[in-house]
Amino acid sequence: MSKIHQALNERILILDGAMGTMLQRYNFTEEDFRSERFADFPHPLKGNNDLLSLTQPQAIRDIHALYFEAGADIVETNTFSGTTIGMADYHMEHLVYELNYESAKIAREVADEYTAKNPDKPRFVAGSIGPTNRTASMSPDVNDPGYRAITFDQLLIAYKEQVRALIDGGSDLLLVETIFDTLNAKAALFAIEEVKEELGLDIPVMVSGTITDASGRTLSGQTVEAFLISISHIPLLSVGFNCALGADQLKPYLKRLAHNTSFNVSAHPNAGLPNAFGQYDQTAEEMQVLIKEYLDDNLINIIGGCCGTTPEHIKLIAEVSANYKPRQLPVVS
Repeated sequence: MSKIHQALNERILILDGAMGTMLQRYNFTEEDFRSERFADFPHPLKGNNDLLSLTQPQAIRDIHALYFEAGADIVETNTFSGTTIGMADYHMEHLVYELNYESAKIAREVADEYTAKNPDKPRFVAGSIGPTNRTASMSPDVNDPGYRAITFDQLLIAYKEQVRALIDGGSDLLLVETIFDTLNAKAALFAIEEVKEELGLDIPVMVSGTITDASGRTLSGQTVEAFLISISHIPLLSVGFNCALGADQLKPYLKRLAHNTSFNVSAHPNAGLPNAFGQYDQTAEEMQVLIKEYLDDNLINIIGGCCGTTPEHIKLIAEVSANYKPRQLPVVS
């Protein structure tokens, strides 16, 4: 049994909180994003958070450490947009392997430091695989419903490069997250299976979808149950939801998921809903109360935070979760 499976049997695992929220605190300028290496790069780079793993690695290292310090068992690599598709916005497709490799390496080093401090609580690195900014199952052009901005095969190639680099850099598991189009996710999962076969290794995979609004569906129109059926052919470590909603809005969909799967269930909701200025106001104490409801209802095996969450949120989530046993996996016929 792998260490992460063993840990899941023993306790509810804590995922980290938002990377972007923490990076905003630094107020990095265009020059900071560039550093010396990209000082003369001909295109704007501010906003390319994945690039900071190369140009401001100490900041990324410090953020991982803060989350481990707060009680996280798992930190996500700084690679949410780390495909050639995502990096095309910044004309940096050529850097994709290096970005993912270095991001995983930074997280690996910090995780190993914390595991060494407390060997009874091993720390893990999840290679973060975001959804890309294209959708394979819907047209971006309302006048041409049959048009697709990307193909499944293009997604597959892009994801394979990212997956290989995340594994080479030292990821313990892979997290296909913030899924708004299940066809994109299926390309990522197919890429993972191909890379696993090519490398002759097995690596646990987490899948996390996004319920975009009160309709209870993903952006591409799937219900909770349809989403689950679409990805259940893969032997997953966990399935869950993240982003778009706060913990209270997400709960009914999480409940439907937990009652219909024998996989471990994960959740990393936002710190409430954004205010008129796009800021997240929900305090760590408020979020802790809502997460306690998940625990009381035996809904989760892995819990963390998405947009707006900080080490303060994760600390209180970890504290309340320590009082509960992990969700028992039901046998679903």
